[in-house]
Amino acid sequence: MANPASPKPMRADTERTVRAILEAAERVLSANPAATVEQIAEAAGVARTTVHRRFASRDALIAALAAWATQRFREAVEAARPDTAPPAVALHQATVNVLRVKVSWRFAMDATATRADPEVARVHAGILASCERLFARARDTGLLGPDTDLDWARRVYYALIHEAAAQEPSTDAAVDAQATRVVTTLLHGLGGPKEAIGA
Repeated sequence: MANPASPKPMRADTERTVRAILEAAERVLSANPAATVEQIAEAAGVARTTVHRRFASRDALIAALAAWATQRFREAVEAARPDTAPPAVALHQATVNVLRVKVSWRFAMDATATRADPEVARVHAGILASCERLFARARDTGLLGPDTDLDWARRVYYALIHEAAAQEPSTDAAVDAQATRVVTTLLHGLGGPKEAIGA
């Protein structure tokens, strides 16, 4: 079975075929989660036997799709340079990048939450560590308050991204606007005087 998360390199033509199958699977399964392998193969423009050569079963295909999307998620976070870019820049860019992945790979990202795949778990642990370091840098540079509960802030951030992705922004401008909304809400809340909440 092909595994896009495996470090073993694939031939270029094999990689193109696998990517075409995975992209087709995302499109087809997003529209119809009960879609068959035959429908996915048709959407990918390949024979059903080609899909079965790469993936032993429909479940194996979905597992590979989840692993593939997890790698895209990791790349999205890394591309924002969370350990080296100014925290405000890294936070905004990571939000933009992650939103693009969550919108483009919606079915696959949902599938990662329901699968106990050790490789997916390892990648997510690395992403979590990057996010924790970024939030610590944001606090240390004053972007977040000195008494910020970083675990709570991170969880709120994830929830905001989830809601922003649910709006399904369909253009780069829309994704950027949603990312700005997420970061602004995280850093500044929804406004209003502190007295209104008894501060």
